[in-house]
Amino acid sequence: MTEERSFRVVLEMPEERRSIDCGASEYILNAAADHGINLPVICRQGRCLTCAARLLEGIVEHDHPDSYFAEDQTAGFILTCLAMPRRELRILTHQEWEMRAHRLAHNLPAPYA
Repeated sequence: MTEERSFRVVLEMPEERRSIDCGASEYILNAAADHGINLPVICRQGRCLTCAARLLEGIVEHDHPDSYFAEDQTAGFILTCLAMPRRELRILTHQEWEMRAHRLAHNLPAPYA
């Protein structure tokens, strides 16, 4: 049986900085929850933007990329409910309103904005 590869993910949150391990096929949001870290989330489908974060270092892949746009990637935003690590990561969490503003500026869907 082959063990899944995991990556170190550093979460820079408003009150603290935490490091977790996240499997290559595991959503960052779920890995954080497994480590007792409750990140913002509502829909878990990448549509509400509540889980938005900024990717400061590393590479992620988004499951169901129909709710994630090239403009989001270019601006450095990720959706932690759908993002899976492909390298070691450093993430700035709690970027919901920044991502909404970005989406509105680019005429992209931005619910609750």
